[in-house]
Amino acid sequence: MNRLLHLSLILLLFPVILPAQKKKETIRIVNVDSGWANNSINTVVFRKNSIVSFKDTQFIAFYDSKSYVVLGKRKIGSTHWQLKHTSFKGNTSDAHNCIGIMTDGTGYLHLAWDHHNNPLRYAQSIAPRSLEMTDKMAMIGNAEQRVTYPEFHRLPNGNLIFFYRDGESGQGNLVVNHYDIRTRKWTRLQSNLIDGQGQRNAYWQAFVDKKGIIHISWVWRESPDVASNHDMAYARSSDEGKTWTKSTGEKYVLPINAATAEYACKIPEKSELINQTSMFADADGRPYIASYWRDAGDSIPQYHLIFKKGNEWQIQNLGFRKTAFSLSGAGTKRIPISRPQIIAWSEGNRLNAAIIFRDEERGNKVSAALCRDLGHAGSKWQIRDLSAISVGSWEPSYDTELWKEKRILNLFLQRTEQVDGEGSANIPPQIVKVLEWSF
Repeated sequence: MNRLLHLSLILLLFPVILPAQKKKETIRIVNVDSGWANNSINTVVFRKNSIVSFKDTQFIAFYDSKSYVVLGKRKIGSTHWQLKHTSFKGNTSDAHNCIGIMTDGTGYLHLAWDHHNNPLRYAQSIAPRSLEMTDKMAMIGNAEQRVTYPEFHRLPNGNLIFFYRDGESGQGNLVVNHYDIRTRKWTRLQSNLIDGQGQRNAYWQAFVDKKGIIHISWVWRESPDVASNHDMAYARSSDEGKTWTKSTGEKYVLPINAATAEYACKIPEKSELINQTSMFADADGRPYIASYWRDAGDSIPQYHLIFKKGNEWQIQNLGFRKTAFSLSGAGTKRIPISRPQIIAWSEGNRLNAAIIFRDEERGNKVSAALCRDLGHAGSKWQIRDLSAISVGSWEPSYDTELWKEKRILNLFLQRTEQVDGEGSANIPPQIVKVLEWSF
């Protein structure tokens, strides 16, 4: 038999299995335009969202040097942004008053801006993928006079969830609204999902996974003093926010309070526990919570990851920091590290995670801690920098929808400077950028 033909028959019968090609890592930074940088209002971690994708279009929002809201869009991957300077103005002297955006399942852009215990400021685009917005409008029309921390989340069917605090630090309620893309109307789901009982309030973080389950975690705060933060609680909803359960499936009687909450981790007051950090769930619905605090007997606050593996909550102390600091007082704090973001994904039977952060110990660069086999004995976190220069008081926010759909991380990037309290730094406008990390 012809030797070549013989070899071909062998290959047909016993095909060669080539090893899977490792995905090539790329990092690219794309400039957008200059924006307000005298405090961290454009770069606070609780922005939901700073950038967001709908199909092949990505949107962005930020305050310009005169405190007006700027909206932009581009084709994903492009370096060209189309920008719209709106007539919406915010009180940029207070870093709480950030901008949140989200597209619904039909491509309409939803915008909320400038909130710290003041009336709701909300608008929609006049057409799908448009940057032209309606005038300011109401959602429901009640419990919209003392709004703080507004955030949108898109469900897999295109509907939206909108969270916000009604009331003040130490005494606020968590309100949940629902938007139906068929009727184009908002309805109130929960007027007080988490009840502080007049003694405390919940500082939450939320995430909607690919299956549509809403995950929420929170710390309790007993007073306006950040030092009174304590504990980490958890809840989820599989019916678009109508009913809520613990991670075990046990149904909550609403509203949830300090006595009925499921605790993923018990953390005492005065532990340098920060509020409003990062909630995530992977494609299989496993929840992950990232924050920082100081363990008992330790003087140095460290980043921690809380995640559910099997039936147990696991806690990992990343343990790489070497500098102590203390959290106390009210207002937006100048802190030597950022609140983190957490993302996680599976590769075969391995769980992988990345925590994105900024730390003065690393020159205030954009940094990432990666673990390639989470929860496995001997697994380690590898720390690396994603940017070459300082980003000041920046905290990470990212395009949640692009990550869920394509596992590409797009971070909102801008150098900002936060004075302790609600003071204002004196620096010129800084370029808003998007850091694209694919790995």
